[in-house]
Amino acid sequence: MESLAQRAALLRESLGRSQAATDAVVSILGSFDSRLSALDAAMRPIQLRTHAVRTAHENIDRTLRSADVILTQFDRTREAEREIQKGPHENLQSFLDAVDRLRSIERFFSSNRSYSSSDRVLSHVNALLSKALVKMEGEFQNQLSQRSKPMEPDRLFDCLPSTLRPSSESRAEGGKHQPAGADNQEAAVYSPPALIEPKFVPLLAKLAQQLVQAGCQQQCAGIYSEARASALESSLKNLGVEKLSKDEVQKMPWEILESKIGNWIHFMRIAVKLLFAGERQLCDQVFECSQSLRDKCFSAITKNSLATLLSFGEAIAMSKRSPEKLFVLLDMYEIMCELQTEIDTIFVGESCSHMRDSALSLSKCLAQTAQKTFSDFEEAVEKDATKNIHTDGTVHPLTSYVINYVKFLFDYQSTLKQLFQEFKREDGTGSELASVTMSIMQALQNNLDAKAKQYKDPALMHIFLMNNIHYIVKSVRRSEAKDLLGDDWIQRHRRIVQQNANQYRRVAWSKVLQCLSGQGLTSSGGSGQVGSEGGNSSGASRTAVKERFRSFNVLFEEIYQKQCGWSVPDSELRESLRLAVAEILLPAYRSFQKRFGPLIENSKAPGKYVKHTPEQLEVFLGNLFEGKQERA
Repeated sequence: MESLAQRAALLRESLGRSQAATDAVVSILGSFDSRLSALDAAMRPIQLRTHAVRTAHENIDRTLRSADVILTQFDRTREAEREIQKGPHENLQSFLDAVDRLRSIERFFSSNRSYSSSDRVLSHVNALLSKALVKMEGEFQNQLSQRSKPMEPDRLFDCLPSTLRPSSESRAEGGKHQPAGADNQEAAVYSPPALIEPKFVPLLAKLAQQLVQAGCQQQCAGIYSEARASALESSLKNLGVEKLSKDEVQKMPWEILESKIGNWIHFMRIAVKLLFAGERQLCDQVFECSQSLRDKCFSAITKNSLATLLSFGEAIAMSKRSPEKLFVLLDMYEIMCELQTEIDTIFVGESCSHMRDSALSLSKCLAQTAQKTFSDFEEAVEKDATKNIHTDGTVHPLTSYVINYVKFLFDYQSTLKQLFQEFKREDGTGSELASVTMSIMQALQNNLDAKAKQYKDPALMHIFLMNNIHYIVKSVRRSEAKDLLGDDWIQRHRRIVQQNANQYRRVAWSKVLQCLSGQGLTSSGGSGQVGSEGGNSSGASRTAVKERFRSFNVLFEEIYQKQCGWSVPDSELRESLRLAVAEILLPAYRSFQKRFGPLIENSKAPGKYVKHTPEQLEVFLGNLFEGKQERA
């Protein structure tokens, strides 16, 4: 217990000393606080003066920096002014850089109007920009005048696919249309020429951009359009494009007009795929800064040239229709269809809408005229009133003309299908073309039936029909029309050929064969069948037999002389017809001669009656239908 009490006493003593030390420290800290307050009060004026000095230094630095910037702008202004005074002729790029600097200076002072010198500097800069603008307009015009040269025809021809390039001879004549390459359009590659040297295009673009930024869009567009339109029109004129009125076109002789149409097709292809495409590309490059401006300029540049080309096409489409014009109408329609997609792509934008519409309108007008020409041709074939039929019954010129016409039509199958589809008359299977072709063929056959009636000799009438229908069938079988018209059509018309051959044989040789009949020569009346074998001359009148031989000779010689002058131009048909005649005539003659010849042999001058052997008759038959007059 005593130990514990001692420890407690020591603890109280220690706590007492700690409290005394704490009180002493508190007393000291209180003394420091009063001293620091006094010090802070003494330092406050010094701090205020130091802050003021620092602020003044910052203002001075800021002013110096602003002064430096302003001085730099002054220096840039003087440098730009020197370039503006020199003008763009010496160094166009430096001139354009100077204009850019002036615009930058203008923006700087416009946004820092608090500077006392801002208004004065802005006035000076704007004066320099106005002067630069005048010089830029002049330079833009000068550059375009120097660089916008007409394209020579040879340069254009070299941009065409090899299949469409004129020969050296036709180049000398102005690059006449070469139709031989028309079959290879799908693989054709066109390379639009550089209308202005590529190295100058970026400079023109910068000039245009500066003028547009300055608000001179109208002046810029006018300068550019005038220069490029002149170059384009000169290029087309050098190529051979003529400005013809519709009245002049419609009064031209067909031979001259046909040549001009061929050239027009060539010109359209060159104009759209090379010249117009090149102008569009150049417009897009020069006026990259403005979509509306490039469309507007392109429209202004090309409208007169396109109108000249389309006007010729419209004159043809509106001219008097005739069958020979159908193929050139199809050629023209074909090239317009070929170019329509490119026209829609090149003549893009609202500014060019009327030009796209004009091209599409021409396509439709050509299609309508071609369709009407079809109907006219069918009607003309059926109503052809040509009286000059050939006396030999050969193929009529109308037949060969119509067949050649139809053959040419099949060179335009894809074009015709597209044309019929445009009028919603084609289902894509060629049915409309087949229908039109059948109608033309039927019209021809109707006309041939009418012409055949002009022959007074029925046998020659059948020869005429046989020749012409055979020519039609043979031509169809050798052309693409075979697949479209079908085997049924061909077989039906082959039967018509055979029917006319049979009718000819019956009409031409029936009287001759009657002379070789035994009917009426014997007391029993004979068999009466032509070419019947067996029997004898018992009871036959020698006088009657002589008369029969005499009649046969007269009729045969008359037919032979006449039909040698008739013509069957197809060798196979001619030979088959001779054989068909021989098959009925020679057996009948042999039978008659064998049966009744002995009655004549013992009479006076038998050669007067039995003039020909069967072999001789066969030789004579081999001379028929050669179109040459012969005597038996």
